[in-house]
Amino acid sequence: MEKLIEGIHQFQSGVFGQQRALFQRLSEGQAPEAMFITCSDSRVVPSLMTQSGPGDLFMLRNAGNLVPPYGPLHGAESAAIEYAVMVLGVKDIIVCGHTHCGAMKAVLAPDSLARLPATRHWLTYAEATRQLMESHYQALPDAKRLETCVEENVLVQIENLRTHPAVLAGLSRGTLKLHAWVYDIASGDVLVFDAAAGQFVPIAELS
Repeated sequence: MEKLIEGIHQFQSGVFGQQRALFQRLSEGQAPEAMFITCSDSRVVPSLMTQSGPGDLFMLRNAGNLVPPYGPLHGAESAAIEYAVMVLGVKDIIVCGHTHCGAMKAVLAPDSLARLPATRHWLTYAEATRQLMESHYQALPDAKRLETCVEENVLVQIENLRTHPAVLAGLSRGTLKLHAWVYDIASGDVLVFDAAAGQFVPIAELS
C-alpha cells in the first residue's frame, strides 16, 4: 500500500502538473478512440501496451476478458458496451486475451473451481470455449492447449459481442469494427486474428 500512496504523490507532483491542460480538457468530457476489453490480470496493462494516454481507451476488465451474450439480465458488461457504442461513439472494440491466463486454465480444468463458486459461475460465459477445446483440441500438449484456449476464447467473446444490439447496429452501419487480439506477456508480442488467413498473426503483419 505504501508503494501505491507514494505513486500518487509522484503522479500529483510530476505527471499531473506536466499535463494539467490535458486533464482539464478531459474533465469536460471523454471521446475515446476505442473500447478495450481485457482480463483483470495485473500483468496486462493496455495503456502501456498500446502507448495510449488518458482518455484514449474506454476499458472493460474482468476475469478471462469475457463478454456475456446480450439477454434479459443486463450486467455491467452490457451497460459498458452499450454506453461505449451509443454514447461515446467508439469506432473499434478490441477483445484482448493474454498468455498464461488463469481463467483459461480454469476453463480447461473446471474441477479446480470446486471452492470458488462465484468464479465457476462467471466462467459459464466461456462454456462455448470449453466445449470447443474438449471437442477439437484434447490431443494438444498442455502448453499449446492453453495457448489455443486463449485464442479460441477471444473469438468466442467476439461472437458474444455481436449479440448486443448496439454492436449489431454499429456493424450493420459500418461505423464499428471488432478486433481479436492476444497479448504475449513474456515477449510483448501482440497477435491479431486475420479473418482471411483464419488464424492469429503478429500485428506487424497487418500494419
